[in-house]
Amino acid sequence: MDISKPMKKTILIVLLAVFQSNAQQVLSVKEQATVIDEILADRFNTVLPDLMDRTNLDMWILISREYNEDPVLKTMLPATWLNARRRTIIVFYRDKQRNSVEKLAVARYNFGDHIVSAWDKEKQPDQWQRLVELIEERDPKNIGLNYSTHFNIADGLDKTDYDEFMQVLPNAYKNKVVSAEKLAIAWIETRTDREMIIYNQLVDITHDIIAEAFSEKVITPGITTTSDVEWWMRQKVTDLGLQTWFHPTVDVQRSKDDLKGHLYSFSDRPERQVILPGDLVHCDFGITYLRLNTDCQELAYVLKPNETKPPQFLVEALKEGNRVQDIFTSNFETGKTGNDILLKSLKAAKEAGLRPSIYTHPLGSYGHSSGPTIGMWDSQNGVEGAGDYPLYPNTVYAIELNTTVTIPEWKRDIRVMLEEAGFYGENGFRYVNGRQTKLLTIPRLKSHQGN
Repeated sequence: MDISKPMKKTILIVLLAVFQSNAQQVLSVKEQATVIDEILADRFNTVLPDLMDRTNLDMWILISREYNEDPVLKTMLPATWLNARRRTIIVFYRDKQRNSVEKLAVARYNFGDHIVSAWDKEKQPDQWQRLVELIEERDPKNIGLNYSTHFNIADGLDKTDYDEFMQVLPNAYKNKVVSAEKLAIAWIETRTDREMIIYNQLVDITHDIIAEAFSEKVITPGITTTSDVEWWMRQKVTDLGLQTWFHPTVDVQRSKDDLKGHLYSFSDRPERQVILPGDLVHCDFGITYLRLNTDCQELAYVLKPNETKPPQFLVEALKEGNRVQDIFTSNFETGKTGNDILLKSLKAAKEAGLRPSIYTHPLGSYGHSSGPTIGMWDSQNGVEGAGDYPLYPNTVYAIELNTTVTIPEWKRDIRVMLEEAGFYGENGFRYVNGRQTKLLTIPRLKSHQGN
């Protein structure tokens, strides 16, 4: 058929619109930078003062050198800074009388638009001595540094910087040095209202990518391998101008295989397993966008010839996974520790006849972020240290868990593995943007649905 020029132009416009509709939620790099800096300013001005008061810390000092950044300081970098510069020292001082937080950089230049340089090298050549002057001028009751035994993200001060700082610090202040662990964790875990609006979009993008990956657009049964899908997801993220904080994983469960250990999903699975009709396909996938992260696990069923829906025994298995989620998230309560929530939830789920395993982690500025750890797959009796940290409002979690289900039709057990971003706020728990309550099908019969 001969296509006229006007028709060709129309087709091009339609194709462009289709492409843009799939990527319309992703901002340009320049637009992302604007949003990142606006959010950072809001966090410095509204979040930080409250957190310094809550943790009873009136001076917080962060010290990093280029390419060896403190994980907390890295979340404070202006959007146009990809790394710290030389030795970067940031000082936050909470002045309750003035109800303000001074934000100072012991550096040759301003640290973005909100942390002003407080060091003139011509007047004071020694950077450490200038830091001491700032401390003495404010005479804080305590000085928080980022070191921690149980929280790696709050342990960003390296030994060299610690040693040099303590050498120059006057003796009168050495006994005022304390761990800033609680403040560092709180800064990392606390989300603002605007961040939660954005988080909804992140999870939506994540769901959309999974839905496309688990469809006939990507998977041809008998040909496509699990590795093919993993690399497709990785490429899709890059093509959209996004990043992923870990390499996606895809694995299958089927009637003729025995139930594998937990490590199977992470490191022991075959790299190029061909996806076949009748398979229950599982993925673990997350993206990074606007300095926030997602982490999601979903399931799809590959229809056999003449099948129009997943078998009922798999539908019921997914419902058991949702029941574990409901029991677990009903136990979220401010002040409860991660271990409290874990043990109470496991007990209730087992009493309900389920076979659960819970390994939920904080989510936000990092994928495996700071906050209460609520179980690990190999620590179902609690986690020392990180599991003893309490739950606070305005925090996000990867609700990661599974339940083992016996499938008589397959003469074996399967593991229903689920993971969705959840928000805990003043009004309790909610999923950031729904959860999986219906199996995806390959080929697709219905679009992704959640509640």
